[in-house]
Amino acid sequence: MKDTNTKERFLTLRAQGLSFDKIAQELKTSKGTLIEWSKELEIEISNLKAIELEALQEKYYILKRRRIELFGEKLEAIKLEVGKRNLEDVSTERLLDLLLRFGAVLKAEEVETTLRQNESEIDALVRNTQSVREWKP
Repeated sequence: MKDTNTKERFLTLRAQGLSFDKIAQELKTSKGTLIEWSKELEIEISNLKAIELEALQEKYYILKRRRIELFGEKLEAIKLEVGKRNLEDVSTERLLDLLLRFGAVLKAEEVETTLRQNESEIDALVRNTQSVREWKP
């Protein structure tokens, strides 16, 4: 029987998506043993995969947030510069082109935001709406 560290390493590697063949080579363990461990640790592997995916999504969100900030800053700088320029100037056309491009990129980064309410607030809102409908002047 393999030690606990080997089994934990298997759990990590499997959650990262490595094949049984690659894990078998790295851990010097038979593929059959790994398949048995996979059945035994199915829930743990699934949970670890979910945690790693969540970390990647968080990293992506941070990168997306920074991109939005960067494009927004550049867009504001271009707007300021365009405001200083004579519109007959050739480079102004280029600045207007950049303004449109950065605006489009920033729009592509837009994320729909949804505010949620708890159930009791929703129930109260529904009751109030029904009361208003039933009220007759």
